Amino acid sequence: MRYEQVVELLAWAGDHERPVRVVADDGSEVTGVPTSLDTHVTAHEVYLRPAGGDGAEVALSLARIARVELA
Repeated sequence: MRYEQVVELLAWAGDHERPVRVVADDGSEVTGVPTSLDTHVTAHEVYLRPAGGDGAEVALSLARIARVELA
């Protein structure tokens, strides 16, 4: 996926509290609702609240995301 597509889908899902499945460039996967998206060069990351989690969030570098889809 292009970077713009990744950011657009993460932003939409976060605004609508919809879960996404994120696949990283190493093949690892995380499913959760985006809670924060920061495209500024000093952060360049997204935070996800994993499905069924205990309220903790996972931070992922936008540069490492290969694919995003609605879960």
